Amino acid sequence: MTRTTQVVVIGGGQAGLAAGYYLRRLGIEFVILDAQAAPGGAWQHTWDSLHLFSPAAYSSLPGRLMPPQPGQSYPDAQHVVEYLTDYEKHYELPIERPVRVLGVHRDGPFLRVDTGSGAWQARAAISATGTWWRPFLPAVPGRAAFEGRQMHTVEYRSPDDFQGRKVIVVGGGNSAAQIAADLAYDAQLIWVTQRPPRFLADDIDGRALFDAATARRRALDTGRTDTGGVASLGDIVAVPPVREARDRGLLKAGPMFSRLLPGGVEWADGTRAEADTIIWCTGFRPALSHLAPLQLRGRRGHIAIDGTRTVHEPRLHLLGYGDWTGPASATLIGVGRPARDTARQIAELLG
Repeated sequence: MTRTTQVVVIGGGQAGLAAGYYLRRLGIEFVILDAQAAPGGAWQHTWDSLHLFSPAAYSSLPGRLMPPQPGQSYPDAQHVVEYLTDYEKHYELPIERPVRVLGVHRDGPFLRVDTGSGAWQARAAISATGTWWRPFLPAVPGRAAFEGRQMHTVEYRSPDDFQGRKVIVVGGGNSAAQIAADLAYDAQLIWVTQRPPRFLADDIDGRALFDAATARRRALDTGRTDTGGVASLGDIVAVPPVREARDRGLLKAGPMFSRLLPGGVEWADGTRAEADTIIWCTGFRPALSHLAPLQLRGRRGHIAIDGTRTVHEPRLHLLGYGDWTGPASATLIGVGRPARDTARQIAELLG
């Protein structure tokens, strides 16, 4: 059976909820299809000690402030899950879960969204599936030969699993720094990065990052000089656990190794280190396989967009995948503005 609505939002995490908020304000009929069994998006699957980079008041979706978490300057992931759960309940957003979207197809004047539990027909769609579900692993020589455990950021939970073990954390971003700080006290830690890690000043948090990303987008849109955005400030926000491990001298990064061996790693100069576990904190790619039937990717694999609207299928918008779909759009505070613009453009499309 095929059901109909004006707009299908694919993904019930923070980007999907922000889109739902603005679609409801404009009186547009929509449904949010979420593959997860419970509210909270990717936040319900993160490691135990993960904290936001900003205070609660600066980590809110449109229309409803995140309440502060008692005893925490920077809320933890569970607090975010509780906030998102309350958000969708407060606004009575029409969410169906768990529903896995299999593909989006052109169907005459409509888009057809096929799912594991039937199809939806809509005049527009918003893809808001994020990146957490598509972890990236680099092609490092010897990776298949390593006999220890290899895992990505998405699989890490707690340092309790690694006490006394020889662990190498790979990556120079926030996830790598937080996980390395987590492991620094109980594991035999080696942290490696492609370039020396760049810590932001201790008084800079997610508020400044959002402002920097927004200022860069405005400069580019008006033809002014590129400000460099977030990259001009650094790569790692010194949240309290990272700052503490760094100040104790426990968080020192070395250069990236050149290959993996069965029992460890080797650098270009022949230096070797044993390892039980490699944790790849090497980022993500957009989870867009459900859009393959639309054949939107160019020769380099990119989907051309104008704002959030896809150039070659103007009924489809991409929301929350990073700066390329709106300044800081992969963050709680940053997704609101592109979600608002997306909803307005869809309202114009619907007439």
